[in-house]
Amino acid sequence: MLKKIAKYDIIYGNGSGCMHLPDYKEARSRDKRTYKTLKFEMNSSFKNKYADKKFYLKTYGCQMNEHDSENIEALLCSLGFVKVDDYLDADLVLLNTCSIRENAHNKAFGMLGRLKHLKNEKKDLLIGLCGCMAQESSVVEQIRRDYKFVDFVFGTHNLYQLPNIIDKAIEENRQQIEVFSREGDLVEGLPVVRATPFKAYVNIIYGCDKFCTYCIVPYTRGRERSRRKEDILKEIDELIKGGYKEVTLLGQNVNAYGKDLYENYTLGNLLEEIALKNIPRIRFMTSHPWDFTDNMIEVIGKYPNIMPSVHLPVQSGSNRILKLMGRRYTKESYLELFKKIKETVPGVAISTDIIVGFPGEKEEDFLETLDLVEKCKYDNAYTFIFSKRQGTPACKLTDEVSLEEKEERLQRLNAVVNKYFLENNKKLENKIVPVLVEGISEKKEMYYGYSDTNKLINFVSNKELQAGDIVKVKINAAKTWSLDGELVG
Repeated sequence: MLKKIAKYDIIYGNGSGCMHLPDYKEARSRDKRTYKTLKFEMNSSFKNKYADKKFYLKTYGCQMNEHDSENIEALLCSLGFVKVDDYLDADLVLLNTCSIRENAHNKAFGMLGRLKHLKNEKKDLLIGLCGCMAQESSVVEQIRRDYKFVDFVFGTHNLYQLPNIIDKAIEENRQQIEVFSREGDLVEGLPVVRATPFKAYVNIIYGCDKFCTYCIVPYTRGRERSRRKEDILKEIDELIKGGYKEVTLLGQNVNAYGKDLYENYTLGNLLEEIALKNIPRIRFMTSHPWDFTDNMIEVIGKYPNIMPSVHLPVQSGSNRILKLMGRRYTKESYLELFKKIKETVPGVAISTDIIVGFPGEKEEDFLETLDLVEKCKYDNAYTFIFSKRQGTPACKLTDEVSLEEKEERLQRLNAVVNKYFLENNKKLENKIVPVLVEGISEKKEMYYGYSDTNKLINFVSNKELQAGDIVKVKINAAKTWSLDGELVG
């Protein structure tokens, strides 16, 4: 439970001065430790200290990582660094990494390989790695052993220490490893440079306690810790004052918001309070079916500025595989929840995540997944072949399914989901939908943006529009992954 404090304690971006290495056993622990909410302030001695330096920041992974990078960019700018778009021009290159799938690992290490050659040419180049990969013991061991040219590594729990970590790496000229296995107190007040002036991410809860057997997130992001509603609502107020049109509430398990903090205040209550502030668009992700309550569904259906777009990962349609995954729901209970959302939220579009080739998955299990997809007819789906993550229980399971069979199943699955993507999009032909304009498409003569149901719309306009405008678009043609239209009104 959050310790009640009358005012914030102040925390500066100072480190402890010693090396910290990640440990999965410690990261898994879920004890009854209390945590506080602290207020960040930049140490005055760091401000603009590196005003003659340039940085390149590469982000891998989810929206939470993207938002972390918005904080990282702001911290670097406070130090005086200037952002560049080409890593070849940088004095500092920082990789904010993802550990969900092996492909993300490979991309990050591939980039490190290119940076090694660059550092041979630019001896003063500073190279750092942070994010979820940094929380993995095996990754840090590999960097210490084989990537000694990496100057510093820090994890997801001490982003606020970045100024001190960089300063130490430069001043001491030796590799800095500062990765905490245990999550610390919540830190408010981190500076942020948002990617756009009209859409914003807002963290509402950190970490996950579900421990799905294939997932590394509970180890890399720690236990579930909700931000105080007052802090969230204050941030929303500031965004509204700044002219933002859309906010996306973020959490590894966003539906669990408030359970660790309040007796009677959940995501449904928070959504309602934000909706009453009349910001035009509200989204949230990612949901776990386990925590999706009737109250949440009612609130989403009640307020038109809560977008009718729900991401509801199912992962598998087989009860046997769901049990092996540790998902704690059945195909039947998922379908019941799916039906409630469809019946309560007008025009809702539901997307999902699906894993094929989980250890032990038989053909009949896969057919159960196809059957579920046929029943749900998803508007979008992110489909993946199972990827082993070291340290998770699923990594130890016997896997008798060949890669060729997994790839064949993925192709069969994608053929079905793509059929329904197009079918659902065709239902919008000749209809008028609200679109938040994001910019001019690659075709140049067309604008693009996203509908309330989060569908990509390319459209022509007879007048000049600005990014951030919300306009009405008539849909003329449906494609599998996008729609074409024209401005009306």
